[in-house]
Amino acid sequence: MTNSNLIYLDNNATTKVDEKVLEVMQPYFSELYGNPSSIYEFGGKNANAIKESREIIKDFLGANNQKEIIFTASGSESANSAIRGILNADKSKNHLITTKVEHPCVLNTYKQLEKEGYDVTYISVNSEGEVNTEELYEAVNDKTALVSVMYANNETGTIFPVEEIAEKVKSINPKTKIYVDAVQAAGKININVKDTQIDMMGISGHKFHAPKGIGALYVKSSVLFSPLIIGGHQENGRRAGTENVPFIVGMAKAAQLAKDNLPDENSRVKYLRDKLETGLLSKIYNARLNSSSKNRVPNTTNIGFEYVEGELILLNMNDVGICASSGSACTSGSLDPSHVLKAMGIPFTALHGSIRFSLSRFTTEDEIDYALEKIPPIIDKLRNISPFQAELKELRQRKGLA
Repeated sequence: MTNSNLIYLDNNATTKVDEKVLEVMQPYFSELYGNPSSIYEFGGKNANAIKESREIIKDFLGANNQKEIIFTASGSESANSAIRGILNADKSKNHLITTKVEHPCVLNTYKQLEKEGYDVTYISVNSEGEVNTEELYEAVNDKTALVSVMYANNETGTIFPVEEIAEKVKSINPKTKIYVDAVQAAGKININVKDTQIDMMGISGHKFHAPKGIGALYVKSSVLFSPLIIGGHQENGRRAGTENVPFIVGMAKAAQLAKDNLPDENSRVKYLRDKLETGLLSKIYNARLNSSSKNRVPNTTNIGFEYVEGELILLNMNDVGICASSGSACTSGSLDPSHVLKAMGIPFTALHGSIRFSLSRFTTEDEIDYALEKIPPIIDKLRNISPFQAELKELRQRKGLA
């Protein structure tokens, strides 16, 4: 398969690097390779590039000033830096709150913190993947050090009311800190932390057409923060290590482009997402939308194909040049279903056969039409060899479709 034949519908996993991003990065690999910490002019040019990029990311997130932006290597590092940074700076509280559907970079960090003696409350979600806010608010107490809530779920696209949550939590305990994982929201919806009670927010460049290996962490100026990586003075002493100048410049350019393209993201991309979603649900018997919440990022849908194994769907889609992700963790070597869909109470018959489709501004209508042509026959073929044929036949008879 060549890239020219590829229908890429897995943009929540990663995105292609925009050519305009590559163009601005190139000089910093070859011509402007100086160390930004150097005192001579050659290194100073790189320091200026970082400063300009930091200003762009500051505006991208709506932060108050450049000092609130720390460049990291990934969304996972941003999350770990935020969570550990808060807890290491103040060890007087031992209660933490997060949701059952967080990305593993948050969820597994919290599980590790439990082993270290922290008391963790995991908040449930409803069948649409929306967080149970009342349960969350009731869990906040005078020992709650940190609440971590994602902005948009990576599997369903469901948007959480993070600004409202932050404000309410602060009204219950003003000393509780709020971390928001905005990796799947950045570049898809407008973000402005300036007038919110959010203390920290993490993003990852490769989710909005920058390279892999670059992220950023917003930390409100008033927040006491202890660095995760200790060493030199870089990033105002909050993240040691020589800055990755070309990738920082690239992420800044990608942020500018993403902001400029937000109207397209929320109109054309949403239209294509809805066309794919509606088409698959109408063409495939017993397909189910795993989150019909209106509060979703515009590029994401998650559809469950009952009585079919997700890994087989992906392999057969791959044979016709279509890339997506399974709602099941089978592809990572586990037979356990997605923790997100499980928390939502998705029926067992659909858990392993759920597929996430995620679009980008580079997705075309021709690609969606191709997917709608190829995917229904794949599901039909797999159901014909499914060990659940008897259950399918009985279900169709009950619905008068046999």
